[in-house]
Amino acid sequence: MIRNRAEVVGNRVHEVALDCIEAAVDAAAPEAATKSAIGREDQTLTVGGTTYDLDEYGEVVIVGGGKAAGGVTRALESILGDTLSGGHVVVKQAIDTETVRSSVGDHPLPSDRNVAATADILETVDEADAETLILFVLTGGASALLSAPAGDLTLEDLQTTTDRLLSGGVPIAEINAVRKHLSDLKGGQIARRAAPATVAGLLISDVVGNDLSTIGSGPSVPDETTYEDARDVFERYDLTPPPAVCKYLESGRDGRVSETPFPDDTVFDRVTNHLIGDNATALDAAAAVAREAGYEPLVLTSRLRGEAREVAKPLVAIAEEATATGTPVEPPAVLLAGGETTVTVTGDGGQGGPNQEFVLSGALAHDGDAVIAAVDTDGEDGSSNVAGAIADGAAISDRERAREALLANDVGSYLSEIEATIETGPTGTNVNDVIALAIPGPSE
Repeated sequence: MIRNRAEVVGNRVHEVALDCIEAAVDAAAPEAATKSAIGREDQTLTVGGTTYDLDEYGEVVIVGGGKAAGGVTRALESILGDTLSGGHVVVKQAIDTETVRSSVGDHPLPSDRNVAATADILETVDEADAETLILFVLTGGASALLSAPAGDLTLEDLQTTTDRLLSGGVPIAEINAVRKHLSDLKGGQIARRAAPATVAGLLISDVVGNDLSTIGSGPSVPDETTYEDARDVFERYDLTPPPAVCKYLESGRDGRVSETPFPDDTVFDRVTNHLIGDNATALDAAAAVAREAGYEPLVLTSRLRGEAREVAKPLVAIAEEATATGTPVEPPAVLLAGGETTVTVTGDGGQGGPNQEFVLSGALAHDGDAVIAAVDTDGEDGSSNVAGAIADGAAISDRERAREALLANDVGSYLSEIEATIETGPTGTNVNDVIALAIPGPSE
């Protein structure tokens, strides 16, 4: 999976860290997650603890989107066979599907082809009736891939807004609060449009804490945020929305545009959402691999968040404590964490992403021999074409150059120079970031 593994392996400790990363990404594969969570016996489809009698439906369709939506769809096709009527999903990378149409869209910024594919999906949803079962697939990346500008908003309005929010270091939950109120499907509006059909939401989480209303901006989930909340995001982070966006949000605040449906709305009477994969799944797999290698694993959190370069420092401090005192774990050990850190761009915006900033900042701060590896499980760290990076303190020979790269948000250039970036290509999944700090034992 790691295409340049031979170039980035420095020693046994590097190997363990990379093994943990690969195991985490493999465990998050959408086909495996789907078949683990969904089963069928005769005409009974079981999703989690909910059963669906397929004989009760005249049509069974799959719609949705996200970076892992293609893998989920292929698994569903194998489970449902000729019971499946059709459908349409929007994906980041082309994938072969048999019954369901798949369209390739763009990420992280929405595009014309995203809008066109989403319009077709909404037409399918609008045509559903009480005898339709909609399997709504939603995974990381869906907020951009499923794009339906609300009211008179344009694609350019959405693109500009998304770009400003992402570059402004705004956490994903708040970005999605805005997206929900600029869309005709997000924030529970798929449920509104699908009623009275039965909807089974099948979600793979790419958000910290697995808040279902935040995954893909929650098209099938009740929304407790408001137009006023969306406006507050721009004020809180000192960002200026495009004029049309500002006007639309004000219209919603003043009641001239309908709010997204709240939890008590009857449109959710026939909607059930199921979480079928998340970051914890990936971390558990990484821990198992570490243990097999003779390293004691310690999962610190699956809810990591904050500025990447700052979050790295306390984690390497824990690695140093472990080396010095055997607390909270005795080396050899692997500290594991997952979540989604952010980068506030203050430099000219060079190459890189939060995982690369995490690794470089951690390596600069670390006083020890631990190896720090961090990747985005989708294979694309930020807007870069690498998954992340791996390094220890010894790899940073030119510390002044490294600090300059960090300040300029150009860590990708520096890490590429020292052959520390991790390349996987698109992985077809997305359950946030995975971090492994491998701490050698006394004899290593």
